[in-house]
Amino acid sequence: MALAVLAAGAGMACASAAWAQAGDSAANASAPSDVQLQREGGHLLLTASLPWSLPELVLDALLKGIPVHFVAEVNMVRERWYWSDQELLSAQRYMRLSYQPLTRRWRLYTGSQPFEGQGFGAALSSSFEGLQEALQAMQRIVRWHIGPAAELPSQGEAVLQLRFRIDISQFPRPLQIGALGRSGWNLLVTHTERVDLGVLQ
Repeated sequence: MALAVLAAGAGMACASAAWAQAGDSAANASAPSDVQLQREGGHLLLTASLPWSLPELVLDALLKGIPVHFVAEVNMVRERWYWSDQELLSAQRYMRLSYQPLTRRWRLYTGSQPFEGQGFGAALSSSFEGLQEALQAMQRIVRWHIGPAAELPSQGEAVLQLRFRIDISQFPRPLQIGALGRSGWNLLVTHTERVDLGVLQ
């Protein structure tokens, strides 16, 4: 088992620049903290805190009974000056948050696949009395399995790219049209860091 202490990745190029113009950027959010990679049982695990707050328009939609979908995405890439960057590992985590007016409780579904219609498949379901409890559960990523460690080179550096956002494409169609391009619906956290792959061995 090994923990990688990640060095801040200012000034990254290529794939990193596609995710964020700087090491960290955020809308309605603070920079991620406590970012750690851990190799255990042949798997690479990610732990991180993603502080952010709900935009008022999003909270208003939730209170009106409209579910809101979120996506956490992680990529590990190796930069190549002679070609496009090589993707080593990638993973996505999908979340669906909704408010239930009759019970005044918040319901959170979490899964590795997008939610289709009303089917939640093997998604994990959690219920919370308060909104802050639900948000805290979403903001803390603990031991997220992002892929087999064997896919990583044994030496050198890789770039970790982490992004958390609202999935506007899951809104009802009229709301999608109204939300596109409006800053009041924006929630985006992006973070890039360099990883010493030798530490993970």
